[in-house]
Amino acid sequence: MGRRQETAEVRRMLSTSRLVTLTGVGGVGKTRLALRVADDARRAFPDGVWLAELAELDNPALLAQGVTEALEIRDHSSRPAMDVLVDHLRDREALIVLDNCEHLLEDCARLADRLLRAAPRLRLLATSRQVLGTAGEQSLAVPALGLPDARGPRPSLAALARCDAVRLFVERAAAVVPGFRLDEDNRDAVELVCRRLDGIPLGIELAVVRLRALSVEQLLDRLDDRFRLLTTGSRTVLPRHRTLRALIDWSYELCGERERLLWARASVFAGSLDLEAAEAVCSGEGIDREEILDLVSGLVDKSILLREEHRAVVRYRMLDTLRQYGRERLAASGEEASRLRLRLHRDYYRALAADARAALFGPAQVQWFTRLQREHANLRTALEGSLAQPGRTACGLGMAADLLYHWITSYYLGEGRRWLDQGLALCPEPTEIRARALWTNSWLAVIQSDTDAAAAMLEESRSIGTRLGLEPVLAYTALYSGMVAMYRGEVRTAIAWYEEAVTRHRRTGDPVGLTLALIRLSLAHSFIDDSPGAIALGEESLEVCDAYGEGWHRAYTMMALGVDVWRQGDTARATALEKDSLAFNRSMDDPLGVGVNLEVLAWIAATEGDHTRAARLLGALRGIWQAIGAPLSGYGHLVRYHEECEATVRRALGEAAFNAAARQGARLSYAEALGYALEDELPGGEAAVGERPSPLTPRESEIAQLVARGLSNKEIASSLVIAQRTAEGHIEHILSKLGFTSRAQVAVWVAEQHHVGEAGGERPPEGTGTV
Repeated sequence: MGRRQETAEVRRMLSTSRLVTLTGVGGVGKTRLALRVADDARRAFPDGVWLAELAELDNPALLAQGVTEALEIRDHSSRPAMDVLVDHLRDREALIVLDNCEHLLEDCARLADRLLRAAPRLRLLATSRQVLGTAGEQSLAVPALGLPDARGPRPSLAALARCDAVRLFVERAAAVVPGFRLDEDNRDAVELVCRRLDGIPLGIELAVVRLRALSVEQLLDRLDDRFRLLTTGSRTVLPRHRTLRALIDWSYELCGERERLLWARASVFAGSLDLEAAEAVCSGEGIDREEILDLVSGLVDKSILLREEHRAVVRYRMLDTLRQYGRERLAASGEEASRLRLRLHRDYYRALAADARAALFGPAQVQWFTRLQREHANLRTALEGSLAQPGRTACGLGMAADLLYHWITSYYLGEGRRWLDQGLALCPEPTEIRARALWTNSWLAVIQSDTDAAAAMLEESRSIGTRLGLEPVLAYTALYSGMVAMYRGEVRTAIAWYEEAVTRHRRTGDPVGLTLALIRLSLAHSFIDDSPGAIALGEESLEVCDAYGEGWHRAYTMMALGVDVWRQGDTARATALEKDSLAFNRSMDDPLGVGVNLEVLAWIAATEGDHTRAARLLGALRGIWQAIGAPLSGYGHLVRYHEECEATVRRALGEAAFNAAARQGARLSYAEALGYALEDELPGGEAAVGERPSPLTPRESEIAQLVARGLSNKEIASSLVIAQRTAEGHIEHILSKLGFTSRAQVAVWVAEQHHVGEAGGERPPEGTGTV
């Protein structure tokens, strides 16, 4: 929407400065401008353009962690997040948008300085209400949307329609009042409304909502009445700040009493919320639970809440300016009222974490993993509040432990360990909660290869479990003690611990712990060449998973079975097992599981004599293990197979051919590497005679089909059960490979491919449309 001059200026500034900050009042369109510039610049940054949204991040200590999450860095090491971020970006040519820095100004300045010093090809584009104030920064004060010069001649209707502010007004008005258009009758009123609002996009969008009940002329009259009152206000406040505040005041006053209450109460949420959360946290004391749906609908109609589609669930988001306004109103209602809503928010998300843990092992597993990822900002807020409140720290520690699978199946493993470390430091009493948190944290430590810390935590957890007679605690400490022993090469000790874990988990009837113990015991028996034992244990694990309709542990069981079946020489069955496991791990966006699957497929390829394929997979694995932070993280005893595979392939191909094939694999994107592992063909590889090869991987082709059907990035992510950022990355690769600039061109291309497939002819020329 407009902003051509500003877009060009920001792009020019980025060409000469590695840090550009867009400043301006809230609602002026800084984020929109930054995203437009970033989207236009994608081709200039081969290592990607990334958005780090900071508005929902209140704790400065989590800033670096938040940026690593935005960059999809899943580091499983115990290094500080800042070190991980620096190492990841050191040699990359990328652009990062740091959005909404004003509440973390000094911390963002330090982060920007550190990253730019360490990564010479990195550029940063920040949005903030004031400059960061770091060396080399260039800034642009984002102006309001353009309007005709009030002192110049009256523009033609066509010229007025081209003004950015008027274009936005007309576009939004047409969405509110179908058929609305700019004409000679309403042009003066439309222009004056935009002037009264100083061309501020947020102000225009809030005001246009009133056209459901008012004409443009009536809207102008009411704006005149409201803003005339500002003339007696403080002259120390910038006019645009006064204008926006007055408009939000007006929107607030035009809400019903219960809508105002809901606005204030919903401001305690970070990120977004769903209807169920609104009902739990915002009802009571003036709002019945049954009223929430209608009140939410009212706030959506008034553009206070923004509606977002997430497959079968609708979520609601509040712009940061409106959230801060709501928090002011909540605070004004009294300290007791504020504390009540914050407590209800904490209680709701503590219960959500507990429910997720209870539903972990079953058919709803993937939906729970996805839901927790969507709620991460709220979970983080609830943890912060719990651990900061005297007398409630134990609840916070229990919540951090309940979120174990959220930490290990997403981008948050390092953050999860920090929450558990903090909670354990605050809760030294030898309770059941502390014992459970200790063994939970020990698994995170094992994945990070911090086995000494894991062993110490397990020893204390076992001591508490023995003293209090906690059989589940003793079962899990045995399981993770086996992992520590296996990592250290103490295989017989590990088997003894795993066998104890199996016995204890059978006794407690815990299918999660039983399956984990069976998987690890199967791998250990395979390691000592006991194939019958390994396969029997794997088959039992599959039976448990199938009885509960469980998928994630089943995928890891198939991985473990694939290792032993490969060792027996049945490479066909081993390949099938690993590919089935990989398909699920890909749908879960689980890079650890994917990495182990690709390892085994490389070993199989080497055994079958396909040394070039094995070398390519080993090359692709370098990037995956680097991103995770440790090779075969949590499965260190399998490293010997990796080393044997690499040595075999190097001998077979020779150094030059091995390095060339490995580089070829390393150049594959994450999605391309998975496509190659599953389809046995490189992207753009040889196709059947008479066909022209598609430049897209199978996954990219699948996503292109969904783009052609009109699905948004969020809908595509939900449909394929992947992160939205992952879907956006795939679409970026699709546009790059096809040489396109818009989704419309992708849709045309997909239709042409379908036509060629039916007709058996050549592909027509590519489309040339633009957004």
